[in-house]
Amino acid sequence: MKADLHCHTTISDGSLGISDIIKQADRDDVRYLAITDHDSLASLSRSAVLGKRYNVTVIPAAEFSAFDSARGRKVHILCYMPEKPDRLEGLCLRTSEGRMKLGKSIAMRVLEKYPITLESILRYSAGSKAIYKCHIMHALMDYGYTTNLYGDVYDEIFDAKNGLCASQVRQEADFYPDVRFVTTLIKASGGISVMAHPKVYDSMDLLEELATEGAIDGAEVWHSSADETFRDQVTELAEQYGLITTGGSDFHGFYNHYAIQIGSNPTPEGELEKILNHKIKAL
Repeated sequence: MKADLHCHTTISDGSLGISDIIKQADRDDVRYLAITDHDSLASLSRSAVLGKRYNVTVIPAAEFSAFDSARGRKVHILCYMPEKPDRLEGLCLRTSEGRMKLGKSIAMRVLEKYPITLESILRYSAGSKAIYKCHIMHALMDYGYTTNLYGDVYDEIFDAKNGLCASQVRQEADFYPDVRFVTTLIKASGGISVMAHPKVYDSMDLLEELATEGAIDGAEVWHSSADETFRDQVTELAEQYGLITTGGSDFHGFYNHYAIQIGSNPTPEGELEKILNHKIKAL
């Protein structure tokens, strides 16, 4: 059973809609799929219906943005199978509102230098809960300011130290909730918490802390950011603390930094079974 437990749609910062994602999963013989849009559970109802149509079991999921206050770093936490998703709606709303406000601020700053219209950006963010960097870059590509989604123009705008929008980019963490608040809320929803791509935000120390505290249920091992050595380190830690280990493509379609397909870095069947059979008593 091929399982991809990490992908994104136009509801957040992916370039394909729910229907296209599920159709492609079927073509790639992915039978278990988790749509993990950022800070949103909006895909749950429709993806479940479409999944049945294409013989793809869609696992209810989301990817939550959080902050590791002790180290001053961002961290992403995947949530799977919340039994009471309504308990997560407030968290989704607060983070999405903060991101939308920040996205508009960044967009207006970009428009001061690049004379395009706000509507050209909103065209790409129309289905999303916020304006993401990829939506701004896509609009700039349309008007010929760059031919690359990521590259010199992206760095010129979004570099956190010297970019055009550096001050705004640094504000992103201001509306992110503390990571322990997020994992506690996921547990209260009856869901499973898994740290996404610990390599991306250098989160191994945090992962061990959360595992020691019993504050997290798993870690994403199979992800394109991690080489074999790092995967072995995460796997060893997971075995030590009895954590579930997952994998996924982290598919964003056109908006990925690299070429990757749905079904890449799949979750092993044994670990998938742990998720499907795992029950957490909501607080």
